[in-house]
Parts: sequence; structure tokens; C-alpha cells
Amino acid sequence: MKTSLILVAISTLGLVSAQFDYNLALKKSILFYEAQRSGKLTNNRIDWRGDTFLNDGSDVGIDLSGGYFDAGDHVKFGFPFAHSMIFLAWGMIDYRSAYQAAGELDNGLAALRWGADWILKATKLDQGKVYGQAGNGGEDHAYWGRPEDWPASQVRPSYAITTSQPGTDLAANYASALAAASVAIGSSDATYSANLLSVARQLYDFAKTYRGIYSNSISDAGAYYRAYAYEDELTFAAAMLALATNEQTYKTDAANFWNQFGYGTFVQTFFDWDNKMAGIAVLLSRILGDQKYKTSAQAHCDFWMNSERRTPKGLVFINEWGSLRHASNAAFGCLLVADSGIGNAAAYKAFAKQQIDYALGSTGRSFVVGYGNNPPVKCHHRGASCPDVPAPCGWNEYNSPNPNGQILEGALVGGPDINDNYNDARDDYRSNEVALDYNAGFQSALAGLINAGY
Repeated sequence: MKTSLILVAISTLGLVSAQFDYNLALKKSILFYEAQRSGKLTNNRIDWRGDTFLNDGSDVGIDLSGGYFDAGDHVKFGFPFAHSMIFLAWGMIDYRSAYQAAGELDNGLAALRWGADWILKATKLDQGKVYGQAGNGGEDHAYWGRPEDWPASQVRPSYAITTSQPGTDLAANYASALAAASVAIGSSDATYSANLLSVARQLYDFAKTYRGIYSNSISDAGAYYRAYAYEDELTFAAAMLALATNEQTYKTDAANFWNQFGYGTFVQTFFDWDNKMAGIAVLLSRILGDQKYKTSAQAHCDFWMNSERRTPKGLVFINEWGSLRHASNAAFGCLLVADSGIGNAAAYKAFAKQQIDYALGSTGRSFVVGYGNNPPVKCHHRGASCPDVPAPCGWNEYNSPNPNGQILEGALVGGPDINDNYNDARDDYRSNEVALDYNAGFQSALAGLINAGY
């Protein structure tokens, strides 16, 4: 595929069928994650980004620099960030050959390592703490401009879960992210991989011992990423550690949690930063092999493919907030099910392709910044909205009708409404925000499609 897309009109539906360059889309998605990096940047390929927030954590006497900005803002929200690392790592475990074919394995693993390094910094179990956020949401959102221009004297607050203010879901997500990254990195850096797995074990024990919902303990996070249960993150962590270690203790925990929490009796519509049931079913179908896990995994994909709402042009419409994120996650989920030898693999892969192709431009326009035909040019993103330095940047850029000053390569925007209407406007954060978790399932689905030979 030498061009990013070749379009053939289908006049009856007003749609286009397309063959897209998934390798190029994968490359650009990795660049998006590099544009979201915070801290002291090394090997920086984004020429409009520089070092930021080097004093994060100084309010509590530790180093919390590094990590990733959550979305179009500059807060580091640990819960959705860890979820994003889980999805990315899982894609690199299952579809490593796709990253190799695209020439992006080293860059992909570097993205995981950047995230894992921050989780290691945030884990202070000797103090009975795990840090889950850097930056206050309200203070951050009152600022529009480059992260590099944030006043150094304005130290951002750090937030942690503790033994008395627990966050099972946060600690479990960190454990899953490190365990998955340890598998993905593996022998390419065996010492580092072993350390990730060691800390993942400790985080899992912390999550299992001190029970509670993280956003009840970190109230500022609750305004943006409120969680409603911790049981699925805990079960998923047990399953991911079982995958990483093949140890019976984690297999037993995962199976017991599945029964204790009543999984398998319903389909969880969402597969995202706060909902892991589809992933649990896939992992346990592979690790334990029982039919009940296979049945649950298949039920999730069958629901997304056959029973969930669709837009007139075919996007599976799970939720209006980040509609393309949810469709991409469903695509990734169905690829995982198909590649587990469950259900109608050909149909599941065709569904995944349809959903990812929608994001890449099968309806006539791309929803990925810097890719394809008529891509978004005014995504809701502070740094990207700014002109080249030394020109100032502030709320005038937010309110400007002009395209962003920088191209946020590879970013998947929120997407259309139920009627396929999309608004490429900076102030429409429902349609046009970007986020770590928006790209995570999308990128892993791209890898899955490359792996499938598309």
C-alpha cells in the first residue's frame, strides 16, 4: 500500500470502501504518544515539544516528573493512563509481528517504557502510598497554552491512595500495566522486565489487601474519571499476572474473583478505562480454557457486532463521549476474541476492519489528525493549538477559527454523534478532544489488522 488510501465510491449508501495504510496509521499513533510525554524529553521526535513539569512531586518530596499528559490538558491522571498502557502492551504482546512489519517495535516499546517508568516512580509502597495523579484538574483547565510555559513557581499538587484511603482499581491497573509491559519488553531488556514484574506483584498485593474505589480517595480525579467499582480491575490484574507468570496463585485468584463477582452472567457494553470484563473473559479463556470464559468473550463481540446501535454510516455507537474510542475498543476486543479461536473469527475481523476504516476515512473524511483525506485540523489540545515559539499562546488561540498551529500527528479525535455528524471545532471537546485512552485500543486494533494481513 503506497498511498494512505484508495477510495472507491459506493453510491447507494454515500459511503466509500477503502484500503488504508495501517502501517502509516500505526506510526502516527505512536507519534501522538510521544507528543503527550511530560518530563525531561529524550530522543524527542516532536519538534514543537520540550521539557515540562520537572518539579512534579516536589510538593511531597519525590520525583513524579515524566509520564504522559492525559488529553488536551496537562494533568497526569493515573487511572486512565494505566489503562492505556495495558491496551498498548497487550497489542504489542499479541501483535508483535505487526510492529516489526511496520518498523515500529522499538518505538512502541519505548512508549511502554516511558509509561512504566512513571508507574515505578509513583509506587511508594514503603510509605504505604501509590500516587495516582499529578496536577489539579481545575487549575489545569483554567490555563490554555503550552505546557512548556507553565510557571515553574506554580508547583502542581500530587495525589495518592494509601492504606487508609485505598484505591484497589488504581493499584490493580498499575499492576496490570507493569505485568503486561514486562511481557511485551521481555528479553529485549530482561533485567528491566523482571523489575516490572516484581513491582507488579507488590501492587497486586496492595490492591487485594486495601480495598476501595480510587476516586473516593482522590476526589479531584472523580470529577473527570470517576470509577464505580474496583472488582473488574482486580480480577483483570490477577488474570494478567497469571499470563505473565503462569503461576497457579494468580489463576486461582482470577477464577475465584470471576465466580465471586458474578461475571459471565451479563455483557459489559463498555471495554474501556473503567470496564475490563471483556478482557478478563479473553485472558481466562486462554489461560484456563473453560467454556464459560469463551462463551462470555464471544457474547461481548457478538453484542457489539450485532446488537449495539449503529450510525447510518456503520459506526458502532456505544457512547457519545469518545464515540470513535469506544468503536475502536470494540474492534480491538473482537480481534482478541477472534485470535483466541473463539466464535466467527472472519466476521469479527471484518467488523474490526469496518470500525477502524471508519476512523481512517471510509465515509470520506479522516478522524485521525495528520492522516488521510480531510483530517481534523482543530482538535481540542492546548499545545497543538499554539503557533511556533516565540509567539505567545493563550485563550486567543483557543477561540481562533484558524487551524491549530501544530499537527498532532496520529491523534484520534472523539468522533461523530449517532447521526454521523462531526464538528471539527476546538471548543467542542465531545467531538474533538484527544486522549491517551482514545488511541490505545485504536493503535492495538491497527496492529491486529496488520497481523491479520489486511
